[in-house]
Amino acid sequence: MILSFLLLIIGLLLLVKGADWLVDGASVLAKKYNVSDLAIGLTIVAFGTSAPELVVNSVAASGGYPDIVFGNVIGSNNFNLFIILGIAGLITPLSVQSSTVWKEIPFSLLAAIVLLVFANDYFSNPTPILSSLDGFILLGFFAGFLFYVFTQLKSEDSIESIAQKDYSNLKIWGLIFIGLGGLVIGGKLVVDNAVSMAQSLGVSEKIIGLTIVAAGTSLPELATSVVASMKKNNDIAIGNIIGSNIFNLFLILGVSSIISPLEFKQSFNLDIYILLGGTIFLFLAMFTGKRKNLDRWEAAILLLVYLGYTTFLVLKEISGSNDPLF
Repeated sequence: MILSFLLLIIGLLLLVKGADWLVDGASVLAKKYNVSDLAIGLTIVAFGTSAPELVVNSVAASGGYPDIVFGNVIGSNNFNLFIILGIAGLITPLSVQSSTVWKEIPFSLLAAIVLLVFANDYFSNPTPILSSLDGFILLGFFAGFLFYVFTQLKSEDSIESIAQKDYSNLKIWGLIFIGLGGLVIGGKLVVDNAVSMAQSLGVSEKIIGLTIVAAGTSLPELATSVVASMKKNNDIAIGNIIGSNIFNLFLILGVSSIISPLEFKQSFNLDIYILLGGTIFLFLAMFTGKRKNLDRWEAAILLLVYLGYTTFLVLKEISGSNDPLF
């Protein structure tokens, strides 16, 4: 049990450092080919902070652990939305651009609705499952999001400059390959030992996925948004979270369900409802208090809701509730 926990921590550290090295190397490589800073931020950095979830879910899907897959993605999105934005918003009120209010936040809401409909198979299969066909459709939505991102790039009037690091080609490729290796090894350690801990403690894989694994794989987003908030870079602080949530639902679940169709337990619906509610709250927060701004009191509400939600999950697990909706 103790060994499994230590290996899980090592796996999470490898995931975080692997993503950091991958983003670092890829960003410098992109700069060498004159790719804009904004393009790097919206693609490479966004992918990099979501890379731990992608690796963990790919391993979990191929190993036949659908509860880890859904728990990690839904749990990570809730952690991003409630905890990371909550902490960042307490550090400093987060002002956002109009495009974030009217396009990116609604797009992330659409992603959660699509997951709810596809996973529950409301219109087809009586047995809830996220099929390979669903996965390809999710990737289609993801392609649409990327198209929107690159359309936005063309309309940007100003681009902030990110300090360029001067690395040799050997160091660039070394960072990229070591980063990828860290992600793969870390992902394997996290999945295997999370499942082992769940079995040893008699706790469901769902709870492990929604809490420990989800929080661990969200550490890159946490670090990015908190640092951005401290530097008053609000667009990165909130854009990183919204972008990562869209990546998680469309890209990562899409890839995971293509690797192996994922049986969906309807007890996850509550967690999706929480995600939907939090996203709607974030949208409405743009019109209360200071417009286009996540105020500190709104950030505090996000944190309190997540603490209450997590407490409910733990108490429900302890009580052994078998209600399929919860």
